[in-house]
Amino acid sequence: MATDLDLIRAIERAPLRTLRYVELRDFGTNVWRTLDALVDHGAITRLAQGVYAAPPGGQDGRTWQPTVETGGLAVATARFGNRNAVLMGIGAARYWAAIPRALAVTTVAVPAAGRAPVELERGGTLHLVPRDLNKLDVAVEPTELGDGLVTTPAQTMYDLLMKPKQGGVPDEAVAAAAVLRGQVHVEDLADVVERMGRANDAVRQMMGELERDGIAHG
Repeated sequence: MATDLDLIRAIERAPLRTLRYVELRDFGTNVWRTLDALVDHGAITRLAQGVYAAPPGGQDGRTWQPTVETGGLAVATARFGNRNAVLMGIGAARYWAAIPRALAVTTVAVPAAGRAPVELERGGTLHLVPRDLNKLDVAVEPTELGDGLVTTPAQTMYDLLMKPKQGGVPDEAVAAAAVLRGQVHVEDLADVVERMGRANDAVRQMMGELERDGIAHG
């Protein structure tokens, strides 16, 4: 029979300090009761149905909670595996400070289609976007729960311009792409376009604007 400490340590060791119940149920009988008790005492926190995280630094899970972006990335990572989930689109835009206000939605790229949105325990909706992760330009970045994958500013700009309605906040997406101009060179966006193999009018217009920015500052 696993002890409370065994369960906590298992969650702490997992990528982004997050595990699903299905990975914990073999610890013994009535594990779900133990997990509920640990949540009630603040030793762990429930990110979504059947998904648990260990708060960093010994913080109280009853009062601590990650951002929607970190929580969404952690849930997706727990479901699809380490390095198989990438914060993208409006989620990545929030990470790169291109959207100033907190959003109630986030987007994470995963290698499988047909997954329904996930409601996060403390509020917010995670949209799981099917993508070929090998094509994405990503970086390993720190989050509240540890290092995770985030699309680069150039990839984020591309995704926002190609599909601004993804996540359901198109106005914020378009505005965020404009804000990212300060972090992206035309060569960066051109590399993403070449890798992805297509570009719409909005992406081509942005490439022209970035080229003019480079000439003006050159």
